[in-house]
Amino acid sequence: MKTASLNSLAWQKLKSNKMSFSALLFVVGCLFVGILAVPISPDKTPMANQMHLELTTLKPFTKVTFLEIPKENVKEVSFFEGILFGKPTEMKRIPISSFSEKENSLSYSNYRSEMEQNYIGAYKITDQTFFFGTDRYGRDMLSRILFGIRISFSVGFIAVFISLIIGISLGLIAGYFRGRTDDIIMWLVNVIWSIPTLLMVIAITLALGKGFWQVFVAVGLTMWVEVARIVRGQVLSIRESEYVEAGKALAYKPFRIIFKHILPNIIGPVIVISAANFAAAILIEAGLSFLGIGAQPPMPSWGGMIKDHYAYIIMDKAYLAIIPGVAIMSLVLAFMLLGNGLRDAFDVKE
Repeated sequence: MKTASLNSLAWQKLKSNKMSFSALLFVVGCLFVGILAVPISPDKTPMANQMHLELTTLKPFTKVTFLEIPKENVKEVSFFEGILFGKPTEMKRIPISSFSEKENSLSYSNYRSEMEQNYIGAYKITDQTFFFGTDRYGRDMLSRILFGIRISFSVGFIAVFISLIIGISLGLIAGYFRGRTDDIIMWLVNVIWSIPTLLMVIAITLALGKGFWQVFVAVGLTMWVEVARIVRGQVLSIRESEYVEAGKALAYKPFRIIFKHILPNIIGPVIVISAANFAAAILIEAGLSFLGIGAQPPMPSWGGMIKDHYAYIIMDKAYLAIIPGVAIMSLVLAFMLLGNGLRDAFDVKE
């Protein structure tokens, strides 16, 4: 009779937890949407930054007619660059409220204007529905929300990766060698732990400068302490196991025992803390962008969108701040539910 591995059993338990498995599907779906943000966004320009000031703060599901006129000297980008980051539009888009076509010309009125103008040349008339409305600069909110998924996932992945590299390394060394090495590492962990996370992130960000990549480093350098403490505790309970003692008896080098025998057996708790840290990284990045020291304009960060429109909450355009807020809440909640499901799945006592 074939015995299922612990990983297979954990996967089966995760699938049986409908809430956590739904959260996993939601996270995976958001990841694919973020990767394909350019092809599926109405605004395919870099950073979804196409502005139409006459379309400022339109309500959701507003339909607008555009006059599109071919541009000259459009910057050429490669196919893959266009798919990943967007490309400058080849057409000049003019929002119009009405138009009439004649034999050799087009007569039109600009959006929110009664002044008629004439145009002679090649053109195209298109309609666009702004499903989430437009922001205060007349940019499509739906496109910027989709692009914002990339920012949140990028910060989460890189920050968690940095925290895992530092936290796992120090936790393994502290737990295995113990003694003075453990005392020094735990002293460093306790010092970092005593500093409020947000204040430390702000300090690191100000030291490194404002920007997208600086947020990665700042968040990652503040999240490794939780990983180090959990890994150290797991190693302390495992280092006295029979297979570790057998490795010592066979004169294996300490780092072979650590990375080939101990590390694979503590990967479950590491995955759980990674999911929680991913959610924390998204919240910290949104907070930094709201304070103006995270992702810088015109980069579409959810926290930055709330910063730009939080004053509209007391008006009839509260959706401008609520939509990115709901996006943050949904993704963070999904990661927290996924983390809870992973914790139960890797719990060998159940």
